[in-house]
Amino acid sequence: MSSNKRSGVKQRLAKAGKQTKWAPFWIVQKGLGKGKKVHPSRLTTIKRHWRRNKTKLKP
Repeated sequence: MSSNKRSGVKQRLAKAGKQTKWAPFWIVQKGLGKGKKVHPSRLTTIKRHWRRNKTKLKP
């Protein structure tokens, strides 16, 4: 990928980067109850790794 990116591509990459983060810890308590021990990654809908799943953006 080029070092000088178009602004639209840069915004899409930024959004894709934010979507791969785990859910906040308080979401688990709010959605599943206070005593439930569940990893926050279970509540993250989009699970993407930079090496495995690609975003299909053109450079």
